[in-house]
Amino acid sequence: MDLATLETRLAALRQEVEVALAQAPDVTSVERLRVTYLGRKGALQELWKVLPQLPPADRPPAGQQLNATKAQWTEVFQTRLVAAMSQAVLARLSSPPTLDRTMPGHPPAIGHSHLITQVIDEVLAVFERLNFTVVEGPEIETPFYNFDALNIPSDHPSRESFDTFFLASPEPDAYLLRSHTSPMQVRYLQQHRPPCRIVVPGRVFRPDAVDASHCFQFHQIEGLVVEPGVTFADLKGLLTAFARAVFGSETTMRFRPHFFPFTEPSAEVDIRCIFCRGHGCRVCGQKGWLEILGAGMVHPQVFEAAGLSGTAWRGLAFGLGIERIAMLKYGIDDIRLFFENDVRFLHQF
Repeated sequence: MDLATLETRLAALRQEVEVALAQAPDVTSVERLRVTYLGRKGALQELWKVLPQLPPADRPPAGQQLNATKAQWTEVFQTRLVAAMSQAVLARLSSPPTLDRTMPGHPPAIGHSHLITQVIDEVLAVFERLNFTVVEGPEIETPFYNFDALNIPSDHPSRESFDTFFLASPEPDAYLLRSHTSPMQVRYLQQHRPPCRIVVPGRVFRPDAVDASHCFQFHQIEGLVVEPGVTFADLKGLLTAFARAVFGSETTMRFRPHFFPFTEPSAEVDIRCIFCRGHGCRVCGQKGWLEILGAGMVHPQVFEAAGLSGTAWRGLAFGLGIERIAMLKYGIDDIRLFFENDVRFLHQF
């Protein structure tokens, strides 16, 4: 084969490509033609195989023609491919929509309860099985129910504006956002004569700076039992049953002496760390224990504030933070995840 014969074959191929592209109806046809003429086993590649058969003097101009043809065809095919894709899109947009009634529909996205709501429901279910009644109280309180009735003295730091959200200046008749759910102890006892067993879920508010373990709004559950002959042993048994129902039957607890104005004696309750099993880790601060709630026997002054005899009645009370229970149970290390509305976090529960 000589250079003239190669040029003749190239000219014939160009004409063949032009005719084929003009007749290609869609993207698939254009892509098939591109492979036929420019692919690794295409017609143009076959001409490269005859290059060594040419006289040495004809090889450089023959190679230049083959390279130029390849570049030209590549651009032509790309332009035609874009045009075919545009035509296909326009055809889909202009055609009337069709409805296949035999195809299944798209199921609606079904939501679920927030993790905090799930934990509240779980805790309340535990106490309901123990014959407790669920009651709720107002989020806007008076200093009497939030402080005075709970034996919190007038000079206590929690009564200052840096520890409580007052809706006006902190005067005796001012209103405030409750800082705990304990006011319902007195409210309930004023309206219902004992014996009683109640749990009070709800939001509480404190002007804390937001960080990984603090927030200005969180959730608590208050518990109150007023029955004849109730003792601290009953409190220990009750809270042990609760902890094992929520954290597992192998849960170990301890009670540490503490002080709360509205209970006497008072205690803070810890469980053995559920992550390290008491050996010490980052979560428990190498202590092997995790604090979960505060509790104690109802102070006689609380009964007096409710209009009952402080010597005739005995009761026990406890309060727990829902966010803390949820963080411990599910290994969550930042309280802000509960209210930042990141669906990647919420979908895990």
